[in-house]
Amino acid sequence: MRPEPEQYRAWADAAVRALQRWYNPRTGLWKTAGWWNCANALTALIQHSQRTDKRRYLSVIETTFGRAPRVNPGFSNEFYDDDGWWALAWIAAFDLIGDEKYLDVARELFAGMADGWDDTCGGGLWWTRAKTYKNAIANELFLLTAGRLHQRTTDPGRASGYLDRALREWQWFNASGLIGPAGLVNDGLTADCANNGGTAWTYNQGVIIGGLTVLHEITGDGAYLGQAEAIAAAALRDLTVPPGILAEPGERPGAGRAGRLAGAGWSGRQSDQPQFKGIFIRNLYELNRHSPRAEYRDFILTNATSLWRNARNRRDQVGLAWTGPFDRADAARQGSALDALNAAVGVTSITR
Repeated sequence: MRPEPEQYRAWADAAVRALQRWYNPRTGLWKTAGWWNCANALTALIQHSQRTDKRRYLSVIETTFGRAPRVNPGFSNEFYDDDGWWALAWIAAFDLIGDEKYLDVARELFAGMADGWDDTCGGGLWWTRAKTYKNAIANELFLLTAGRLHQRTTDPGRASGYLDRALREWQWFNASGLIGPAGLVNDGLTADCANNGGTAWTYNQGVIIGGLTVLHEITGDGAYLGQAEAIAAAALRDLTVPPGILAEPGERPGAGRAGRLAGAGWSGRQSDQPQFKGIFIRNLYELNRHSPRAEYRDFILTNATSLWRNARNRRDQVGLAWTGPFDRADAARQGSALDALNAAVGVTSITR
């Protein structure tokens, strides 16, 4: 039996409390989580505040804003995708609090990302400042960040510049071959600028869905929404296990080692994969806001219910596989689960 709406909110409250047990106010970061994972933990924390109207974590946002740059000044490092995650986190902080300083940092991060675009493969953003690999996630984040900055920029000339970047990115992305024959986004491009057949991670589907949804918000063009729906349909078809639970390819029996190691060009950091599914659900929620479907709502609620009932320990910590059983706890797993629970709160809220 599916829980009542109040139950999802209670679960989300418990999940965010568990996440915050890893928070280190001295660094402004979450123990057990990598740099980019912390940006996503912050985003999930902010969205929990938005969905529940709770203000108790506002001090966390300010602490992270002030102290995390000691690790990477300006919230920037060698990875363009990491810069994108932090830009999105500070855009979310601006939406919640309204302080322009958060948006200023997001703009600076985006400007740095723009330097990663060149004519190799006809355009597109590199993954790293060392220009080692052109991959999907850096370009998807560039699109999504450009679109969101456009929506929040009042100066017409500047806003137009962000939209031009977003439209140019999608034009390149759509023609690049990154969307494979199954309708899913693969990891990246080969040195010869062809789809490398790399793993179709859930987050690669999620972020492009989010970017296309924003392009639809801005332009009103239904073609963007249609493409987002097609990618969502492919993900719900091919990236799930019974009874419709989201799963990375590496989580499945017999799939071998999980993590970014399976994708060409990845560093092999095993802490990355646990974050991916929540990012997909976060962006599917945004698509559902503009293209409401019972299929999307049911998927969000089924996943939120399964992870809480089947993959949680006694400390309200959630493991990797949302079908269960619980494996181990860390801030990346928890932030991902919180994303799903936030989405469940959103789709069961009368106001949304």
